[in-house]
Amino acid sequence: QVQLVESGGGLVQAGGSLRLSCKYSGTIFSRTVMAWYRQAPGKQREFIATITLGGSTNYADSVKGRFTISRDNAKNTVYLQINSLKPEDTAVYYCAAGEVRGVFYPNNWGQGTQVTVSS
Repeated sequence: QVQLVESGGGLVQAGGSLRLSCKYSGTIFSRTVMAWYRQAPGKQREFIATITLGGSTNYADSVKGRFTISRDNAKNTVYLQINSLKPEDTAVYYCAAGEVRGVFYPNNWGQGTQVTVSS
């Protein structure tokens, strides 16, 4: 079981930047992959990116170029840097821990952190 706590969300103007953090604890295996998702009001949860323990990353095509996932294994923290924020980035951002078996399968979720982008 992995516990996840997101932070770093808030209200930001369009064009600004945010760095979200996800502090994780519990049982982490070498195969454990960390991910970020988001869910906008009235929409389904959307995959953003994954990162392996070794730092290999994978992104949804829709976010390539503005979003960067990274991690600090010494701090048990995964980050999501979002640049050039747009109002359509407004959503609750979730961190997840899981495994990749062809595609990413989340096993544990954080509580989410709200990002609101004003125009």
